[in-house]
Amino acid sequence: MSIVEALTADLLARVYRLLSSESDRKAWRFVCKEFHRVDSVSRSSLRVLRIEFLQRLLRNYACIESLDLSVCPRIDDGTVSILLSGASDLLTPGLARLFRPGFDSVSWTGGLRKLVLCRATGLRYSGLEQLVRACPMLESLDVSYCRGFGDREAAAISGAAGLRELKMDKCLGVTDVGLAKIAVGCSRLEKLSLKWCMEIGDLGVDLLCKKCLGLKFLDISYLQVTNDSLHSTAPLVNLEVLAMAGCPFIDDVGLQFLEHGCPSLRVVDVSRCDSISSSGLISEFTPSLLGCLKDLKNLNTIRVDGARVSESSLQSFCTNCKNLSEIGLSKCVGLTNIGIMQLVCGCSNLRFLDLTCCHSITDVAVYAVLESCRKLTCLKLESCIMITEKGLYYLGSFCTLLQEIDLTDCSGINDTGLEYLSRCSKLRSLKLGLCTNISDKGLCHIADNCKDIHELDLYKCDGIGDEGLAALSGSCKRLKILNLSYCTKITDKGVEHMGQLEELSDLEMRGLVQVTSVGLTALAAGCWRLADLDVKHCENVDDSGFWALAYYSRNLRQINISHCNVSDMGLCMVMGNLTRLQDAKLVHLNKVTAQGFELALRACCVRIKKVKLLSSFRFRLSREIIETLHARGCRIRWD
Repeated sequence: MSIVEALTADLLARVYRLLSSESDRKAWRFVCKEFHRVDSVSRSSLRVLRIEFLQRLLRNYACIESLDLSVCPRIDDGTVSILLSGASDLLTPGLARLFRPGFDSVSWTGGLRKLVLCRATGLRYSGLEQLVRACPMLESLDVSYCRGFGDREAAAISGAAGLRELKMDKCLGVTDVGLAKIAVGCSRLEKLSLKWCMEIGDLGVDLLCKKCLGLKFLDISYLQVTNDSLHSTAPLVNLEVLAMAGCPFIDDVGLQFLEHGCPSLRVVDVSRCDSISSSGLISEFTPSLLGCLKDLKNLNTIRVDGARVSESSLQSFCTNCKNLSEIGLSKCVGLTNIGIMQLVCGCSNLRFLDLTCCHSITDVAVYAVLESCRKLTCLKLESCIMITEKGLYYLGSFCTLLQEIDLTDCSGINDTGLEYLSRCSKLRSLKLGLCTNISDKGLCHIADNCKDIHELDLYKCDGIGDEGLAALSGSCKRLKILNLSYCTKITDKGVEHMGQLEELSDLEMRGLVQVTSVGLTALAAGCWRLADLDVKHCENVDDSGFWALAYYSRNLRQINISHCNVSDMGLCMVMGNLTRLQDAKLVHLNKVTAQGFELALRACCVRIKKVKLLSSFRFRLSREIIETLHARGCRIRWD
């Protein structure tokens, strides 16, 4: 008897639960049949990438609690009927008792608690009703972007009496009648998102608030609701998050209803609510509006992006809302240094501050923020053009907990500023796009001191070259997301250095005209976890580079090779060999013929979900391949 055979199922299950990464669990499955069996009964979540394998996967993984079918848009009522008819597969009795005490056999629907049907455009009332009836434990359902869903589908959803979370963004056919059915049938709802459900109004929201008193999260963004809907939310004593971005008919009067209700409210989003103002005509965050929030002791997040603010209103804000940890002031008109100083002086718990496109603020405002908010972890300063190296000196001196900063298009940032910023050793995300005054010297400072960085954006930083990438690749081994687009000094040598970044998963390298297939080959060989690659306008990369991608980069899911020097053979290799590829942008490939596109699309038609092609090929490709792609749920974008 081998050592593995001597281990009981219980011990193997304990070992399995200690595996934290998906790659480790995948390797576990291939060790032996016993390990595969333990994986089958231990796995709690499943995301299906290809619908043709769905039935077999559900038979093998019968104990799942979460099923994600968001990338299987071809699922329809007939598919559901087939799946449910075969849902009585049995587990080994011993394993069934081990993982589900008291049950000798279970179906894949029996313990399902979360179901994601996002963009399931083929599903209708009948199939949805069957699924709801077959899943008695269902607590979370996502049918967002099912644009054809209407009141009949809402009636089917209402059969899930135990539902606690429902997301139905952009279900364009659902009206107040459908929402009323859901409110009556799913009275235990705690989280509901109705964003872009344009047919829902005050009547539906009112009934919802009367029936679902346990609501904690409500998103009514971009609905044609009025102040009456806010009046309806007042009795919701458990409501913690209220999002109503882009609601044109909500104004200051409506927000005053919150003063006497919603005591648990923590997050309010009134972004792009153009009628919120003292006059009802302009967007202004006024003291009177803030006064209505003074009793919301638990409020910790508020976003007023695009609003008109004044110094006096921000001072009132500081006085009334002491517990704020997140503030969004993106594109706010009238925001000044004095206003920022008055805002942050009472917000010692602030962790997130968004000042994107607040063009009037300077280093003085940065100093005020950091002096009062030492717990800050995320600061967004995109397009704050008056921020200089002095502001970054303050950041490096006072903000030791900073993890994320966005300095995109801050033209005053230079290498000295990056040296100061590098003192923030806990940085995980740094965005420096369009900062044209930085060079390899500044990047080396970041690489030497910020070794935990996961995301770095250097878009159009034309001072960055191979030396900076060498420092980055040698020190920042945890880097996962990197944007080097249009950093034209980078050559094959720099790209070869990037091959050392084994955890790199998302890379944009558009317009690197000095990079050839030699560099791309080294990158593909080293970065085996690469899932998203953009090499648009890398015109000196030819077939040999794409052959390397086809051989090494088997985890690629999205690729953009537009304007590249690839031929029919190279394209067919890429599209045929990359078995996980779901999204491809293939425009202006001058060496690829219509026949080459035809063969490449046939090679990947069973798995591709989105493809971008030149509009001229609409009439040059065969009708058969276009219909096949559509039938398999692939969306073709004609450029």
